[in-house]
Amino acid sequence: LGMFSELKFPVPWGHVAAKAWGPSEGYPVLCLHGWLDNANTFDKLIPLLPRDCYYVAMDFSGHGLSSHRPAGSPYHFLDYVSDVRRVAAALQWRRFTLMGHSMAFLFLSYCFISLQFCFLYPEMVDKLILLENLGFLLGPEDAEAWLKSKRMVIDKLLSLEAKQQTPKARSPEAALQRLLEANRHLTAEGGAILLQRGATETPAG
Repeated sequence: LGMFSELKFPVPWGHVAAKAWGPSEGYPVLCLHGWLDNANTFDKLIPLLPRDCYYVAMDFSGHGLSSHRPAGSPYHFLDYVSDVRRVAAALQWRRFTLMGHSMAFLFLSYCFISLQFCFLYPEMVDKLILLENLGFLLGPEDAEAWLKSKRMVIDKLLSLEAKQQTPKARSPEAALQRLLEANRHLTAEGGAILLQRGATETPAG
């Protein structure tokens, strides 16, 4: 398990990098590094672990060999959860073990990312391994609403990215009609004003 391979997973702003150890047909284990670390966090640990697993350690966006998000874009924890979901989808993993490492400070912790992922996608995680971390502190009265809203955000985002549809070309009249249908409070005059800056003319329309 001392030997590893480098992986790259395309994302809209570039790629997420990872390194993998073990047989690709082995049981999948996704490894998440700690605060300001990278996939090399696991270099000394992986060779000591069972050899029948396939360990993939990803670099979170802006870390290690992964692409940075565009300038001016913040790095929110939920965005990192989305990164985990993207990598799992790229690997075509339906169920796997998740191992997260960090510094034991809950809100500065990438183990917190592991916990959020498990909470949002429990059907995908068979085991959770946390190195140096506290629990996911969320009151039971808030849990259901948090789960529903955050999972919807991630699933919708990845669904839109997967479609990669070419924008439709419409006539000015059709574009105005579409805008008014989606915004019932707008008048035709107001919609036309907004479309002056809200539509782009192309050779197709």
